[in-house]
Amino acid sequence: MNKIFTMMGLGLVLACASAYAQDKVEVKPSGRILMDGGLFKSDNKSLVNGLAVPDLRVGVKAAYGDYKAKVDVGFAYGKVSLKDVFVERKLGKNNLIRAGYFVHQFGLQSSTSSSMKISMEEPASNEAFFNSRLIGAMLIHDQGQFFGTLSFHVEGEAIKKASNDLGKQGYGMMSRLIYRPLHEEGRILHVGLSGAFESPRYNEKEALNHKSYTLKSNFPTRIAKVTAQQALITDAKMLYKFTPEICAAYGRVGLETQYYYLNVKRENGLPSFKASGAYALVRGLILGSSYKYSDGDAGIATPDAGSLECVLGYNYTDLSDHKAQILGGRQNDASLTLNYYINKYMIWRLRYSYTHVSDRAGFDNQSVNGFQTRLQIIF
Repeated sequence: MNKIFTMMGLGLVLACASAYAQDKVEVKPSGRILMDGGLFKSDNKSLVNGLAVPDLRVGVKAAYGDYKAKVDVGFAYGKVSLKDVFVERKLGKNNLIRAGYFVHQFGLQSSTSSSMKISMEEPASNEAFFNSRLIGAMLIHDQGQFFGTLSFHVEGEAIKKASNDLGKQGYGMMSRLIYRPLHEEGRILHVGLSGAFESPRYNEKEALNHKSYTLKSNFPTRIAKVTAQQALITDAKMLYKFTPEICAAYGRVGLETQYYYLNVKRENGLPSFKASGAYALVRGLILGSSYKYSDGDAGIATPDAGSLECVLGYNYTDLSDHKAQILGGRQNDASLTLNYYINKYMIWRLRYSYTHVSDRAGFDNQSVNGFQTRLQIIF
């Protein structure tokens, strides 16, 4: 009898210990530091050579059972700004739902953070046609050859202003669907399509408030923040956009490419505004093993420590629609980037780019040659 009670007591202790382990909250600090240097040759006097810390963040991650949460705060250029602030929950083995303020998935570039762009800076097309972080909820399905997301969100200004200050909140929906027949080491192929719509956005001018959109992109550097393209679309009714994508790799050679198309329906008999863009990135590992796939992000995984990568990129972005009489400019950008993955937490990048902007109302055609380097630390 005593042995039975002893075994029962031991079982109870083990059960309690197991329950405690399951209910334990795991908390980890997170952060990043980007340190950039750049030299620019251009007739645009705003593109000034210099050094910068364009991204500095401190945050915390927490996990509790099927729940995870993240809070990330930025301090770049002496300004405090919220980055990721969200909570997510697993829904079975292949699904999860995330809610808060974060990057919703629209195309391949949305699957990596701003500091993990293989071309050092994101393609101008993605900057012009994407929305960065938004308040909302996203459902993710990740199973075998299929990956998909569905998001509902409000406009970006909602993180800065209360709804009464906005007048009302713009809203939207987006989705990313991926088919990946090959997603193993050294053999990768996925094709996808993302689509989105959104209502007009906030503007500080009453006549334009929730009746307009502003699309823009900067020259490809964060050392000097200089606008390269900008289109103000007035009398706006609704925005629609889509982007097909291809991601492929064989051994140590890979390809990433997207095409973007955007259409803004307008009121008062005005013609719709149409814009488009595309980029292609050919990447190859000079040092390192074959490329691997990240199922959770639906894209090529970060190469292993000690890898040296070369990336050749080209981007074209057209924000000028002569029929709609809106000339936001056309940008062509070619770049060559070297990425050395020092260890799990550190990456060194070196980039040369040539950028040409034309057909922008009120601005002379201009070009810039840029040499940049970056040391980044992320944990």
